[in-house]
Amino acid sequence: MNIQTTGKICLTPALRGVGGMVSFQDKLTIGLKARGFEVTHDLRSGSFSAVLIIGGTRQIGQLVQLKRQGIRIVQRLDGMNWLHRKIKTGTRHYLRSTYGNQLLELIRTRLANSLVYQSKFAQAWWEREYGFARAAHTVIYNGVDLDTFSPQGKQNLPEDRVRILMVEGSLMGGYEIGLESAANLAVGMEEQLHNSHSHFRDKPIELMIIGQVTDSVRARWSAWLLRQSKDYRVTIEWAGLTPHKQIPEIDRSAHLVYSSDLNAACPNSAIEAMACGTPVVAYDTGALPELLAEEGGRVAAYGGDPWKLDPPNIFALVEAANEVLLNIVDYRSSARSRAVAMFDVDLMVEQYLDFLLKG
Repeated sequence: MNIQTTGKICLTPALRGVGGMVSFQDKLTIGLKARGFEVTHDLRSGSFSAVLIIGGTRQIGQLVQLKRQGIRIVQRLDGMNWLHRKIKTGTRHYLRSTYGNQLLELIRTRLANSLVYQSKFAQAWWEREYGFARAAHTVIYNGVDLDTFSPQGKQNLPEDRVRILMVEGSLMGGYEIGLESAANLAVGMEEQLHNSHSHFRDKPIELMIIGQVTDSVRARWSAWLLRQSKDYRVTIEWAGLTPHKQIPEIDRSAHLVYSSDLNAACPNSAIEAMACGTPVVAYDTGALPELLAEEGGRVAAYGGDPWKLDPPNIFALVEAANEVLLNIVDYRSSARSRAVAMFDVDLMVEQYLDFLLKG
């Protein structure tokens, strides 16, 4: 079969701001243009070789017209909204989350010719909730620029403390629950290290948080950590929203990254950390076990039902984190190797391009 090498591809909707979908769209746009393709975000801008819907779009009528014209429509699926069913996030957030899920499923079952799931976990989740879709499907992991996200470059790995890093676009809308595990992880690590013979035993723990957090949540957890760590040396650094271009340097400055998002479909922060040679620790929920495998860091048994937000096994997480820390040289090397083998952005672009154009 001859492979098309030019044409116009629509990536819709046009995304702005921060977050994994925005980063993905930017990377795929750059990759497609570098390969000679015209990229647009406007479904009304003419004929296309293919359309990629990144999540969902409200332009259902336009999609129906394009499908009738025989235009190939591919939908990229992350996970789905679920925390609004378990904790109070406000009526507006609840309705928006429910509508978002329904819109995604409408496109998945009625309009998409093909589906790209971000992980095997994401595929299993959608099929469990809504059944098998008749559309052809595949799994394509997110990719990163391995030259930008690299162990080489400006870095400031602190020698006087152990830095645990959390990188999230937003810790709101229910996702602030990850701060509780992060704070407990920091306190537990310091206590365990303090009673060990490791050369880290006399070093304080710094928990650095990248992401949007409300002032009230920040004050709450800062006060909690101050009370809990009065006999130990644990501090918290609120770095707020940070330009994406600064993330590689920040990743390189951490001993390990804690990926806090429960049941995450394919967290970019974990992949970016591994590419920088920074190992990741997390609970064994979502796609983290398949992303990390044994090379990228450690996953700890959650110890309950994460879908019900049961209390997690913090001791298991502390054990996993300290195992990584005490073998940090080996884990830094293997994390980078894992990223090179699995998460090269050029590999991601080629896989999407092949799937968009085939058929």
